[in-house]
Amino acid sequence: MGLFDSISNLIHSALGAEAGQLAVPLLQSLDAQGLGGLDGLKAQFEQSGLGAHVAAWSSGQSMPIDADTVQQVLGLPAVQAVAAKLGIDPQQASQLIAQHLPAITQHLAQNAPQSDSASS
Repeated sequence: MGLFDSISNLIHSALGAEAGQLAVPLLQSLDAQGLGGLDGLKAQFEQSGLGAHVAAWSSGQSMPIDADTVQQVLGLPAVQAVAAKLGIDPQQASQLIAQHLPAITQHLAQNAPQSDSASS
């Protein structure tokens, strides 16, 4: 899991220990559901009508999200997987994700390889 460890180390350095600890289990859970990376996260939020949230977070703007919305958008299995890896209950995991997802998303967006903008 070198990629996830690298991402976690970058996020840990940039955002602090709690976000760094959350990043790897969150990204692994999303990847396991076929929602890997920033693009998968964007797609999931767009399908839920919350694409503006990821767009705002990616550009460093604040747009709050709550724990219930996290569960609705990401799905309970993803939240439960994060909770299990962190040794906490799913509600606590949802709250942590809601708290740190904007910063994690911004960090991923700023450090993502530039995609080919000519493709449609």
